[in-house]
Amino acid sequence: MTETPRIQVTIAAPVDEVWRALREKDRIRHWHGWDSPGLDDEIDLIYFQSFTEDAHARTLGVQEGDQIVVEPDGDGTRVTLTRAPRGVSPEWDAYYDDITEGWTTFLQQLRFYLERQPDGSRRTAFFAGTTTGAPELLGELGLDAVAGAPPGSAYRVTLAGQDVGGTVWFRSAHQLGLTVDGWGEGLLVVAFVPPGAEKPERSAMAVLSTFGLDDAAYAELTDRWAAWWGERYPAPGAEA
Repeated sequence: MTETPRIQVTIAAPVDEVWRALREKDRIRHWHGWDSPGLDDEIDLIYFQSFTEDAHARTLGVQEGDQIVVEPDGDGTRVTLTRAPRGVSPEWDAYYDDITEGWTTFLQQLRFYLERQPDGSRRTAFFAGTTTGAPELLGELGLDAVAGAPPGSAYRVTLAGQDVGGTVWFRSAHQLGLTVDGWGEGLLVVAFVPPGAEKPERSAMAVLSTFGLDDAAYAELTDRWAAWWGERYPAPGAEA
């Protein structure tokens, strides 16, 4: 069966600014992915090596068939990403749902960059693991009630040992995004990827984007989350 999930986000920024954020490497680094030694290579591969582009129409094809369309929407911009069907790259089919969820996260990070942190210096941590036999992620984080609130709602919770507050940024079928005032007005995205035919284990991830934290504060945050996460959602094979 052919599947072409569509991810759409509306950004309160001019269409030309959004397009530049997709086509200029220095801008892409402000929202794509998370801190890792291979981030620059990943950006090059996706956006500047294996791609097709129509700058006039503001369309971009990446990753052997994923299509991004950028178009005006009132005073803002609508970005639509349509996934390539399964089977276009068979070697990646086992990770198809993970990639779809990754694009959902990245487009929300793009929106956050343009609307909230256009001049901010971002440091972002990533955690992922299997949820087999583990507690449900949102409940374990104390976010069940927050997850039911509409975007824009204020919240305050104790999150992995830290008292934080902010607003609900977005909610999708498998993800929750929250602004976090204690991270320099940062962004937390937590996601659950359901099991699939090619990948029967469920998985969870968290992406923590921080702005302006000094080295000690950032290290404390990531060390605390690593300890909290590793006890509950170990990476595949880490249990051995």
